[in-house]
Amino acid sequence: MISFLNVLVAAAVTLPGAQVQEQLEALPKTAAIARLSDADSSWQGAAGVRDLKSGRPAVPEGHFRIGSVTKTFVATVVLQLVDEGKVKLDEPVDSYLPGVVPDGEKITVRQILDHTSHLYDYMSEPGYSTNRWRGKDRFRHYSPAALLKVAFAKKLPADGRWHYSNTNYVVAGMLVEKVTGRPYGQEVARRILRPLGMRHTSVPGDRPGLPAPHARGYEPVPGGELVDATLMNPSLDWAAGEMISTARDLDVFFDSLLTGKLTSAASLKAMRTTVKTGAGFEYGLGLQAYPTPCGTKVWGHSGELIGYLTFAFRSDDGRSLTLSINPAATNPSTEQVMGIAAAQFCDR
Repeated sequence: MISFLNVLVAAAVTLPGAQVQEQLEALPKTAAIARLSDADSSWQGAAGVRDLKSGRPAVPEGHFRIGSVTKTFVATVVLQLVDEGKVKLDEPVDSYLPGVVPDGEKITVRQILDHTSHLYDYMSEPGYSTNRWRGKDRFRHYSPAALLKVAFAKKLPADGRWHYSNTNYVVAGMLVEKVTGRPYGQEVARRILRPLGMRHTSVPGDRPGLPAPHARGYEPVPGGELVDATLMNPSLDWAAGEMISTARDLDVFFDSLLTGKLTSAASLKAMRTTVKTGAGFEYGLGLQAYPTPCGTKVWGHSGELIGYLTFAFRSDDGRSLTLSINPAATNPSTEQVMGIAAAQFCDR
């Protein structure tokens, strides 16, 4: 008991849990979860309710849809294949997926992973974004080939700008499957989830629900009504954003990745080699690099899938923040999210 109390005291001293708990309570949300970690301790907290009907409180160990944080898992698998000599970053994607990508002989694997391929984002098309309410269509199955057909029907203007495109990670998922001969989700589980003991992280495929416990995701529709968007077939996101996890599991993943436990040093350096985006962050190979208000750079990824917002970041001194928010009528402001980041990465 004494050692347990000592751990609690140490966590209270080193982590701003009380401050972050107050910030969670102040967010516009139905539910929110945060996990803070450093080299010696961790803290988890939750605010709000799991569902609006029962009013049951949200719990820190709840599951949530991680959206585009999925991209970091997929990029990690690709870099492991690079380490194994099965993929080369500067080889054309056509070398691995012949005839699949228009002009694929001119687009490299690296350009797919850092979104400099200039491929049109299929989620820009009406009815193809999982960040919007789609009614009964949210239960449809979409194949990767069907998503690429939508994407390749259009081209981006030759504007020389960086363009984030979910199409890139559909291509990356297909590359993993072609090179390994196994579904990309099996490779994520075999190479990352099982070795790291991430028992609460999953690649759902066509399964519409989340494991218990979880907070339900809601979305406002015209007229102001909140609809329950929790159940959906996430195949529309596939390797670009379908995964489900918990705060603890994401903390384990990013700590392992960014301390060199999942790839070679050369591959991790490649993942952390960023391009300018003009979007408030720099982008590497499946990694975002954000400046905090105090100038500390943090590495990780954000994600959005209807009813769920995720932010998972780590600084090089070992501090980390994982944040899951179930928005209500409006999303939290950038200032509110960055305020929570500042509490962990700046105010100590």
